[in-house]
Amino acid sequence: MSYTTQDDLVERYGMDMMLGVADRAEPPAGTIDSDVVTRAIDDAGAAIDGYLKGRYALPLSATPALIRSLALAISIYILHRDTVSEKIRRDYEDAIATLKQIANGTVRLDVAGVEPASSGATGVQFSDRPRDMTPDNMKGFI
Repeated sequence: MSYTTQDDLVERYGMDMMLGVADRAEPPAGTIDSDVVTRAIDDAGAAIDGYLKGRYALPLSATPALIRSLALAISIYILHRDTVSEKIRRDYEDAIATLKQIANGTVRLDVAGVEPASSGATGVQFSDRPRDMTPDNMKGFI
């Protein structure tokens, strides 16, 4: 699922950066290659879904602002082919760390009714055979 758009990327990172990472023509054409951007957005969405899959029913009914922000950070990181600035790399690492927190339940998304309900069971089961010695059949010994 796509959690962001090309327009969101341009708004957040600016046209100059987007041209720098998404103009793949030789020589540069001065336009954003939308296929390249779409692939990066889809890859980011697949990574996010991988972390959300165990805790939330997919596709999400609405895209929370946190997920949109994480998708932007991951998408711009994927779009970089060569060296990545320290800020972009740090944002990407923070996004992955946040996804891990979502996956283990430390961070919860504000999406009503999506997180699977807990059964309340701990998984421990006890079984026992009938008792051979009871107070009734032990009269006289106790």
